[in-house]
Amino acid sequence: MKNERRRVLKSLAATLFVPALAQAQATGAPVKLALIEALSGAFANTGEAVFRNLLWAVERVNQRGGVKLPGGARPLMLERYDSKGQAEEAISMLRSAIDDGARFILQGNSSAVAAALLDAINKHNEREPDKRVLYLNYSAVDPALTNERCSFWHFRFDAHADMRMAALMEVLGPDKSVRNAYLIGQDYSFGQSVLREARRQLGAQRPDVQIVGDELHPLGRVKDFLPYAGKIKASGADAVITGNWGNDLTLMVKAAREVGFEGKFYTFYGNALGAPAAIGEAGLGRVVAVADWLPNVPTAPSEAFYQSFRQRFPRPQDDYVHMRMQLLVEALAQSIERAASVAAVPVANALERASVSLSGQSGRMRAADHQFQQTLVVGVMDRQGAPGVKFDVEGSGYGFRVVRVIAPEKAELPTSCKMQRFS
Repeated sequence: MKNERRRVLKSLAATLFVPALAQAQATGAPVKLALIEALSGAFANTGEAVFRNLLWAVERVNQRGGVKLPGGARPLMLERYDSKGQAEEAISMLRSAIDDGARFILQGNSSAVAAALLDAINKHNEREPDKRVLYLNYSAVDPALTNERCSFWHFRFDAHADMRMAALMEVLGPDKSVRNAYLIGQDYSFGQSVLREARRQLGAQRPDVQIVGDELHPLGRVKDFLPYAGKIKASGADAVITGNWGNDLTLMVKAAREVGFEGKFYTFYGNALGAPAAIGEAGLGRVVAVADWLPNVPTAPSEAFYQSFRQRFPRPQDDYVHMRMQLLVEALAQSIERAASVAAVPVANALERASVSLSGQSGRMRAADHQFQQTLVVGVMDRQGAPGVKFDVEGSGYGFRVVRVIAPEKAELPTSCKMQRFS
């Protein structure tokens, strides 16, 4: 039954590629990219959002002829593997993907799953050098993954948690209305690192802010956040700082609205996946989100990029665009062509030097730790139609006005990575 379900899902993915492949001139065997993600369960919406973004990026490469290699151009093919958000299932899907011929593994929604995959890939590549794979990470932002756990086989295209927190502090730091802060997060490596870094950066930049709550909750298992929201309101907090994502964020902000919490939310992911609609009018001017890009970045290329995505995925519930995932696929295509190979080592060596641009956004891979360096933006929630808010989110009527742009050189942080290299 499991194999049959996976076959059906892959057939669906292949069907979705027909328009792109029909326009492509690539005739060689497809280069397989394996998406290992939660495509069912509590965080299925986050996995499907990733799939749409990567699908669109792959279609773009294929529409221009695929990746050019010495034996002829080859199309990219994205295949889906449902991890159900569980590390054990993700490792099982990794084995299936490798058996299916995939040599590029894509995952990101959960640093715990990322850590398990990274360990498994390190071991696999040592054990089977003829079947080595590369791991391209678009969202798992535990800083350890490009510090003490860095790997030659792993490349991260999202800003890690400490970088994101520093960007949020660019807005929170000068905000003198924040006197008391409540820290809350998911109880795993990423959530723990967010709270740890929030404490550190508040201590350094806003020692006058009192931390009135510091709490972790189970990942993906809380159905009723009213008790947490009640504690937040009772604490007298002016602001909540959280790295929560998916339903854990949506349910929390819904509960906060229900109990009448009127403080601010400083978030990593408050700009979509139901959160703006959940918090509604109560979030105007009070929900802050950090991202690598937002739809209301005020440039013509950025607007054209967003409009193109909305044409491809017109349903309001599909409106969650990740610029970094587009840059990831562009960097991979560029590196395959520069390496003139799809083998892991030459592509990895090319990826270390990747520098890509798309629709006015650009980024470069830092070879020292394989941490992508890019512009970060911070936005504040407001009504669609307000100054700087041309586009709303998911048809909610609310969007995010860009209030701070952090250049790559300012967003960059040092690394403790000591990487073993291969040639």
